[in-house]
Amino acid sequence: MDHPILRPEIQEFIDAKVGSDVKALALLKNPFPDVRWIDILDQISAKTKAQAKLPTWFKTSNIIYPSKLSVEQTSSERTAEYKARLVSGHSLIDLTGGFGVDDFYFSKKVGTVVHCEIDAELSEIVKHNLSTLQVQNIVCLQGDSAGVLAASDQKYDWIYIDPSRRNETKGKVFMLKDCSPDVPRLLDLYFTKSDHILIKTAPLLDLSAGMAELRHVRKIHIVALNNEVRELLWELSAGYSGEIEIDTVNLTKSDEQYFSFKPDAAYHAVIGLPKRYLYEPNSAIMKSGGFNAIAEKFKLTKLHLHSHLYTADEILPFPGRVFEVTGVIPYEKQAMRKLIENRQCNISVRNFPETAEVIRKKWKIKDGGETYCVFTTNADNRKIVLICAKITPP
Repeated sequence: MDHPILRPEIQEFIDAKVGSDVKALALLKNPFPDVRWIDILDQISAKTKAQAKLPTWFKTSNIIYPSKLSVEQTSSERTAEYKARLVSGHSLIDLTGGFGVDDFYFSKKVGTVVHCEIDAELSEIVKHNLSTLQVQNIVCLQGDSAGVLAASDQKYDWIYIDPSRRNETKGKVFMLKDCSPDVPRLLDLYFTKSDHILIKTAPLLDLSAGMAELRHVRKIHIVALNNEVRELLWELSAGYSGEIEIDTVNLTKSDEQYFSFKPDAAYHAVIGLPKRYLYEPNSAIMKSGGFNAIAEKFKLTKLHLHSHLYTADEILPFPGRVFEVTGVIPYEKQAMRKLIENRQCNISVRNFPETAEVIRKKWKIKDGGETYCVFTTNADNRKIVLICAKITPP
């Protein structure tokens, strides 16, 4: 690809300025007047973002980065690698190719991957980058995905779609029918081209709303990265009408926390008072709504119907945070005065009428330290504070 950004002196300049304040750089004179300064600054900004999110791209020379929005919206390598575990076979078509990170990982699991992208410039950038990365089994097609599919007589093992969650008139949207492409409307077309569809949606999409909009959903994956939910993945299979399974995963720096359940099953949680250890599920489980399922599977007691905190007298391997309870006090003035003698602790709030910020200001508590104070409501509907020490479960 003959692009001025790829000139060695400009690439060296971009590499040297990674991590710099781009707004400050924008005030300086462009050292390459024959190339737009904004284009160089955009490359610096995008490459800075890629350092942690896309280390393979960051470490590879002569990569061209697209717009800031494309880099922000693309999957991280960690979540892309997880998605690739879900697919297999000889062929996959990505109808919303974007920057191609997902396809890079799909290509490690599938014989041939088709990267379909409506933006002609982005399609060329991805084609160049994949060549630079020495990937040979991804074909780049530029065009509208519905037209590409309609014109093709090929049937694929998988269709992958990551609908754009921005609408020219509505701004940022979350309902699938408001995204582009309109997946619910196009499902019939998709199922003529593949029996297996994988859809990535925004973390804020309500699970029940997604299930109402889609058909033939076999499994939903809730993917968190370092305890922040990043993606919802919907597996659809042609003709499937059985129970839906929800798989949650939290990809941390050191491990992967998994929990699965079927939302239609009847799970029961015992409600009771705090015991020796406190269990807080990770964000993927919290998003899943499997509050009774997690209690039943790990044989934990729930502190309150709406608290979503759990307790036991034993230490268990658990997909979330685990604390040892060193004290329980009522949320009353006299007890709080004794608590704040230290004036420093980490505050967490679950099913409590005040926010952590309000509590901190009200009682003049500094953030940090080794102590964790969990403000919540117990089984007797009393406001309490659990004084805890964080521990590492086996």
